[in-house]
Amino acid sequence: MSHANAALTPRHRLKVAQLVIDQGWPISEVAARFQVSWPTVKRRADRYRAGEPMYDRSSRPHHIPNKTAPKVIKRCVSLRLRLREGPAQLAPRLGIAPSTVHRILASCHLNRLAHVDRATGEPVRRYEHDHPGSLVHVDVKKIGNIPDGGGWRFVGRRQGDKNRAATPDKPKNKHYNPKMGHAFIHSVIDDHSRVVYSEVHDDETALTSTVVLVRAVGWFNERGVVVERVLSDNGGAYRSRVWHQACDQLGITVKKTRPYRPQTNGKVERFHRTLADGWAYARCYTSEQERRDALEGWLHYYNQHRPHTACGNEPPFSRLTNVPGQYS
Repeated sequence: MSHANAALTPRHRLKVAQLVIDQGWPISEVAARFQVSWPTVKRRADRYRAGEPMYDRSSRPHHIPNKTAPKVIKRCVSLRLRLREGPAQLAPRLGIAPSTVHRILASCHLNRLAHVDRATGEPVRRYEHDHPGSLVHVDVKKIGNIPDGGGWRFVGRRQGDKNRAATPDKPKNKHYNPKMGHAFIHSVIDDHSRVVYSEVHDDETALTSTVVLVRAVGWFNERGVVVERVLSDNGGAYRSRVWHQACDQLGITVKKTRPYRPQTNGKVERFHRTLADGWAYARCYTSEQERRDALEGWLHYYNQHRPHTACGNEPPFSRLTNVPGQYS
């Protein structure tokens, strides 16, 4: 591909050369017609006469005497994956400059430690299914319930403890620190579009998880998405018989992550982090019910309005077509 300021495209270069060689036009006339210099026309004509293409030649030199040896590059990558050290630490081990180490790591996409898995030291392999519904990720996020009056994150520890003790249906003995219990957010996120369906419940049993999946499949179907596979961790709810029976009835293939490898289910894990920052702890809620009531509105914003970097800074719904209320 020619550069941005090129006077002639490859097609016009060929035309210039053919006028000079095949039709016998004078080089000066061809140069005046195409408004280029005399040497430019002659160079194209000489290349055409020699049978060379009209595309730009590579500026890469034919020989690089000081090129880093493949053995050094291989050892640099191996040390990076094994030791997780930076260019300044790897350079003395390899006997090369830190800038050379950085160039090697950048060419191998290992210049950031985020590109290397902390647990195994292996490069992070990112993937994305080619159409909505091909795979959905499911998981549960556990968070503490909010007492009436607000939680300790916004009102402080002392007032937070008072609010917990004053919450109805809890013992009011000042020496007793009541346990408010937990909320469990069940989420189902589409691998391709990142569109998500979530519900809040008071437990994470197999029955609750299965009911959420059934409702999520129906919700996706209403938006033209047919769920084909579901990926979950190895929690008890997802290993239960009721879960597998429901998936069989829905025609969904069940897939599990490798044990102790939550990174495989990273899309829903990352969503739950966004959920915590954008909804669960985004502002001071005066009760748990107030927070749960705000979930639906935040999910609408996330799916239909919030830019997502994995979707080209467009909202997840932009990857779905002909969805009712898509642009509302």
